[in-house]
Amino acid sequence: MITVCGELVIDLIPAGPGAPGEPPQYTAFPGGNALNVAVAAARLAAVTHLMSRVGPGPFGALLRGHAAGNGVATDAMLDAAEPVSLAVVELAENGSASYSFHTVGAADWQWTAEELQRAWPVDTRIVHVGSISSWTPPGSAAIAELLGRVRTEGTALISFDPNVRPTLIDDADGVRAQVDRLRRTADIVKVSAEDLEWLEPGADLDEAVTRWATEGPALVVVTDGGEPLRAARPDGALLRRQPPRVTVVDTVGAGDSLAAGLFAGLARTGVLTRQQLLDLPEPELAALLDDAALVAALACTKAGANPPTLAELEAARG
Repeated sequence: MITVCGELVIDLIPAGPGAPGEPPQYTAFPGGNALNVAVAAARLAAVTHLMSRVGPGPFGALLRGHAAGNGVATDAMLDAAEPVSLAVVELAENGSASYSFHTVGAADWQWTAEELQRAWPVDTRIVHVGSISSWTPPGSAAIAELLGRVRTEGTALISFDPNVRPTLIDDADGVRAQVDRLRRTADIVKVSAEDLEWLEPGADLDEAVTRWATEGPALVVVTDGGEPLRAARPDGALLRRQPPRVTVVDTVGAGDSLAAGLFAGLARTGVLTRQQLLDLPEPELAALLDDAALVAALACTKAGANPPTLAELEAARG
């Protein structure tokens, strides 16, 4: 029912402070926006496909095994000759993560229209794209064309999260133009306050979320770390929801977990068309957003991209 299309990244996360004079030790965690969202959705008992290009070698096997081991359907994971993307993670004292990416020539950016057509799961009702693969050529053009067809046909809700990585961007104007195209094509847009600042420097969050909601999507959600998230639909009403407070280990995969929590909630409640999302009463939308924020908060209590299961979510709800 849910298809996630995008990159696979091996996150190299510090195993702890290294001894003086010794090189740091890292643990390899399967990651990347698409994999994180797919695993999080599957752990919440949503039927989930991962549509990705998988590089060879032990890292490729680790990524495939992680997806399959968490209940993600791997039939749309295509073998690729190019290498797996790597991200070296640096953790601040508060657990927030920054990334140094090693992605030149990687498998994730080489999608062709033929590959996307061949991999597309026919039962898709929600499709999510985002992050680096959605705005990195040459594959980003094919992804945009696919989403344009899906939006025209109305066969699935389209979700987009730009998840900007400025250190990987050579053509800022080109990326902003691609993000603008995709956010206007999508039915659901999730964007962080940090990404919004890069896309529209100095933008007011309240104004931006309500404006974006009138420019194509049925729902726009702006996250802001532990601060209230903002949501708006084309009717102009602004909704704020406070995420729960937790003890943060790190924030790796938090935004991906929130997106997956929202998709799983939409699937569970049968909100699977644009019109149903537009017609959803505000209290029901607020409940779905609260659940999604709780999923993200629970992910922050564990190291790496490690989202909760449905049982853990239900237990945390109390």
